[in-house]
Amino acid sequence: MTGVAILDDYQGVVRDFADWSELGDGFEITVFHDHLDDEQAVAARLAPFPVVVMNRERTPFRRPLLETLPDLELLITNGMRNQSIDLAAASDLGVTVCGTRTRANGTPELTWGLILSLMRRIPMEDRGLRGGGWQTTVGRDLADATLGIVGLGRLGTPIANVGLAFGMRAIAWSPNLTQDRATEHGAVRVDKDALFAESDIVTLHMPLSERSRGVVGPGELALMKPSAYLINTSRGPLVDEAALIAALDGGSIAGAGLDVYDVEPLGPDHPLLTMANTVLTPHLGYVTEDNYRLGFADTIEAILAWSRGTPVRILNRG
Repeated sequence: MTGVAILDDYQGVVRDFADWSELGDGFEITVFHDHLDDEQAVAARLAPFPVVVMNRERTPFRRPLLETLPDLELLITNGMRNQSIDLAAASDLGVTVCGTRTRANGTPELTWGLILSLMRRIPMEDRGLRGGGWQTTVGRDLADATLGIVGLGRLGTPIANVGLAFGMRAIAWSPNLTQDRATEHGAVRVDKDALFAESDIVTLHMPLSERSRGVVGPGELALMKPSAYLINTSRGPLVDEAALIAALDGGSIAGAGLDVYDVEPLGPDHPLLTMANTVLTPHLGYVTEDNYRLGFADTIEAILAWSRGTPVRILNRG
């Protein structure tokens, strides 16, 4: 019997979104609903399991952890990119790393939820109404506002499309963005400083890498209008978190809509939690029913293919 550990099932729904019986009698599944931060505790928990299924970056697999798991043979992650896995170490240690397909709509849809929540003060008005209030804030219009998109790729382009439908002006920047690509999606390519200075809303849609880490720092935040909002549904470390907290606290920007953070889950004493000019969600971008069904179906396929010696969607080839 081959043990399969499924990690960080926060909502307790992993078993509901796939037919795990397809694995047959040769596999025994154990689902962990809690999250462990301590690497030694993670290593002790996973020691018996040859197969581990991650839920995105909730538990990172760096070389020190991988080296404590000599029985690990297969590691599966949602998606085809996961910066929290040391792929080189996995290869060195003989661990096959496989990914799954993902749908591209979830994160852009959540992004617009955050934008609308900030611009129309939806969470604040909801709380006020439940507390006996009525119309305590004045919202802002999207039409004629400038939408700045950092990263006009698979996730950034739907953001531009929706912004244009709202009557917004779309501008975009990334290191490799061309004007032709920007024009194709109804946006104007500008340089980085211009994007932060001109935008009423700046939204980030770049993968995390050493080059993009801290792409929004004190300088970029200082360029933003006091009335502008920052949205991050990509990865927390794209933004200098300390600089963002200072900007929010000092009122140099109007607010932020955040789905991702430097350390996740967010600690109960984190200063962002007490800031009224934020709308916060707990990394929900990819957390949709259809995405879970697709990802866990691919996970089952990956386990069975690996067991036959023909693994699929390998992320650490060579």
